[in-house]
Amino acid sequence: MNQIEEYVEVKQYVKLLEEAYAMALDMLPSLLKAGLIFFIGLWVVRFINRMVHRFFLKKDYDLTLERFLQSFINISLKGILFVLVITQLGVKSSSLVAIVGAAGLAIGLALQGSLANFAGGVLILIFKPFKVGDWIEAQGVSGTVKDISIFTTKINTFGNQAAIIPNGNLSNHTIVNYNIEETRRDKITVGISYNSNIKDAKDILLRICEAHEGILKDPAPVVYVGNLADSAVELSLRFWANNEDFWDAHFHVMETLKIEFDAAGIEIPFPQRVIHTLGNK
Repeated sequence: MNQIEEYVEVKQYVKLLEEAYAMALDMLPSLLKAGLIFFIGLWVVRFINRMVHRFFLKKDYDLTLERFLQSFINISLKGILFVLVITQLGVKSSSLVAIVGAAGLAIGLALQGSLANFAGGVLILIFKPFKVGDWIEAQGVSGTVKDISIFTTKINTFGNQAAIIPNGNLSNHTIVNYNIEETRRDKITVGISYNSNIKDAKDILLRICEAHEGILKDPAPVVYVGNLADSAVELSLRFWANNEDFWDAHFHVMETLKIEFDAAGIEIPFPQRVIHTLGNK
């Protein structure tokens, strides 16, 4: 009886192996075709990406638009290739649509943040609040925009650190773009003592601005008495400069006004405490 059971069990194993072998033979052509489509498709995707890159190199398009479209085209082509390979393995188009629809719903619920970032990238591309190369301030980060992809924007900070910010946050919050206009206005506040001559101090500040080539003469620099503080008369200097000259002009004025004020005997007050002692009676 044991030998009969063993014989039956062996026959079952043999039958399973024969069925698996037959199934493998049946699927082999489809597997070969799917593999061939996969490798040829990858080559085609790389070729198209290279052609798109060369096309943009020859055309003077906005760099932000170029990078966004290249990223979108690459992902779209790989998605099409995936569908072709799956259908070649025997998955019916109707079944694939149902699977993709169900998976899309599940993935959409799980990746709401990523979809919001994608929508944010599209909004940035359409409305162009900034572009690659602009200096912006957003989400508590200031720096130069280096790359705008489908989901994120890369910013290089002043210290050369890379800040990766989701596009969804950028499109829904305040962005300060320092390069959207060609010129910028600076405001420098300096305090002088009440014993100093206000007119002399204003003349020195205007003379410093007039001598610097990066400070625009039209509109002309102006100086106001901004505040009569507890220990100082606060002068407010305002001038305009081109973006590329702004910081050089700012630091030049800050340094030169101190040198000129010292030479003219104009005191810049600083916090101090005066203690009067009373002698013993």
